[in-house]
Amino acid sequence: MANQLESLVESIKSKVRALKKSKNNNKPYIKMDKSSSVKVEIRSRKARRLIDKTLKAADRPGKRTLS
Repeated sequence: MANQLESLVESIKSKVRALKKSKNNNKPYIKMDKSSSVKVEIRSRKARRLIDKTLKAADRPGKRTLS
């Protein structure tokens, strides 16, 4: 039983080492472009953050900065 467990641990270690080495050399996947719906979602999140920031600044008329 101990030998089986030991060999399993060694095989896992070797696979992890191999993955670490291959990660530095080449990527195992191809980077995909963002779809148009994802781009719209990102743009709307940024706009929402800007609107929230502007409204927060407008709630405090004594402070003049937006940053």
